[in-house]
Amino acid sequence: MGQAGDGGARRRLPRLPLLGVLLALLLLGGAGAASAHAGLRSADPADGTVLASAPRALTLTFTESVGLLDDSFRLFAPDGRRVRTGEPRHAPGRTDTAQVAFPAGLGQGTFTVAWRVVSADSHPVSGAFTFSVGRPSPATAAVDTGPAEDPLTGSLYDLARYAAYGAAALLVGTAAFVLLCRPPDPGPLRRPLAAGWWLLLAATLALLVLRAPYESGAGPAAAFTPSALSRTLTTRPGVVLLIRLALLAPTALFLVRLCRRGPQPDAPGEGRTAPQREDRTPAPSRAALATGAVLALALALTWAASDHASAGLQVPAAMASSVLHLLAMAVWLGGLTALLTTLQRTPRTTTAADTDGSAGTAPAALVAPLAATAARFSRLAFLAVTVLVATGIYQSWRGLGSWPALTGTAYGRLLLVKLFAVVLLLAVAAGSRHWTARLAAARTGLRALRRSVLAEVAVGVAVLMVSTVLSGTLPGRAATEAAEAAPVAAGVPGASVTEIPFDTGSPGGRGTVQITLEPGRVGQNAVEAVVFGPDGGLSTVPELRLSLSLPDRDIGPIDARLVNRGGYWGTDSLNLPFPGAWSAKATVRVSDLDQGSGSRTVRITR
Repeated sequence: MGQAGDGGARRRLPRLPLLGVLLALLLLGGAGAASAHAGLRSADPADGTVLASAPRALTLTFTESVGLLDDSFRLFAPDGRRVRTGEPRHAPGRTDTAQVAFPAGLGQGTFTVAWRVVSADSHPVSGAFTFSVGRPSPATAAVDTGPAEDPLTGSLYDLARYAAYGAAALLVGTAAFVLLCRPPDPGPLRRPLAAGWWLLLAATLALLVLRAPYESGAGPAAAFTPSALSRTLTTRPGVVLLIRLALLAPTALFLVRLCRRGPQPDAPGEGRTAPQREDRTPAPSRAALATGAVLALALALTWAASDHASAGLQVPAAMASSVLHLLAMAVWLGGLTALLTTLQRTPRTTTAADTDGSAGTAPAALVAPLAATAARFSRLAFLAVTVLVATGIYQSWRGLGSWPALTGTAYGRLLLVKLFAVVLLLAVAAGSRHWTARLAAARTGLRALRRSVLAEVAVGVAVLMVSTVLSGTLPGRAATEAAEAAPVAAGVPGASVTEIPFDTGSPGGRGTVQITLEPGRVGQNAVEAVVFGPDGGLSTVPELRLSLSLPDRDIGPIDARLVNRGGYWGTDSLNLPFPGAWSAKATVRVSDLDQGSGSRTVRITR
């Protein structure tokens, strides 16, 4: 029966590295929160302003530092032709700005500005708005302001990013398990170590190649243009990826030496009791521990240096917290995968004689060193989870901003759910520690330990799923800042404000469009449309359409022809010829496949 159980374990063994990668993807699929992108705080000249004379330059100010592209600004004349501008640059001493010089003699009329920058968390953000010189143009030409994002490039880039996180968890966690927990037979762990290294190499190369089209919003084919890679290597994300590639070479040498470690065979003729066999795997040298720690820290820094921790509030503390959070996650998650692999190598059934601790029995000889390994991992996992909780609290505070946001925002409410799940996870981990102690003391509890570890994995998956949802939710601090920066059109005298709910039918696809018509009377009206997500914070969408109909007179639908103005959608040329109860229909596209519509009645007066 013992051999049969072992055979079953061997058949299940290849699935375990895949389990580790799956768990890592659940944890880190949203590690770079999409809602953490830089937001446009102000523009000079501002959107919709009418200037007496042409400005000499344009300055945009963002909520965090931004990187500039060769094509960060495009200026279009009233007739739709593109106007040549100067090179984009930062304002002196201000990395949170983007500035461009305009040529002399712009002329009069309404000009369109399209902009695109890279936020500190490495994600590109873009927008467009208009300003007028002298007086607004009677009619504004249709202008193609360029793509917000190529769907295929974005999907491939995100897939590579998630794979890199999963590979880091598998690689660092399994190596830490071999070094610090000293499994009786590290041989089965060589495969996940190699898989983690190769996956990290492939994912990093993919990120490096796709970086240029991802920033510019172009298709994947743009990655193979002559200037794409050279431009990427001059940016901070590109340099960080190159450093990560360079670190993989010494990491490979370290793993080769690590994989040569193994249990020390008994000397010929030397008999050892089961307790004496617990530590046959030699303890790592201080040099090996130091080398592994330095390589792990260096790899983790390549993530912290290119994500949102590198900008904003308390940058040194945020980067340190990000590094510790990533390493603790890897040690716990990758180590848990390694422990499951090791447990599956042990027979599932033993006899009473085999479990009484007597010397010389084969199961006791296997369980004894396994007990020592499980005890070491139990202590290591407890430390890792403690670090995860501590750094998670700090990062949550950094994103939350205030106590009222804990219950007043979707981000805060998700934090409360995650806190409950983490408490449950710690309780299950305490059960694992109990059975580990039983296993070490009496050679019993192996089956119960397996069940406890699997329960720990199940609760861990729940925590990671909440983390994934949380990472895609607008942080409370950002929601407050976005609300303060939103156009306050509702306060305009005589303005008509209408809220239109929509639902795309996909998770997180619900929201509200706030439509403001000014003056809300017959004739020419200006429109400002702001999209709010399910958490109540501002949401950026690739397309928003608004049409109005007057059923009583069989008029419409009239397309408002909204233009993306960087943070909201608007137009200054909606003509409503008659008063009455108009039906306003808003259609919101949140992705290539998902869009939703909603309608509300808007009353237009004379």
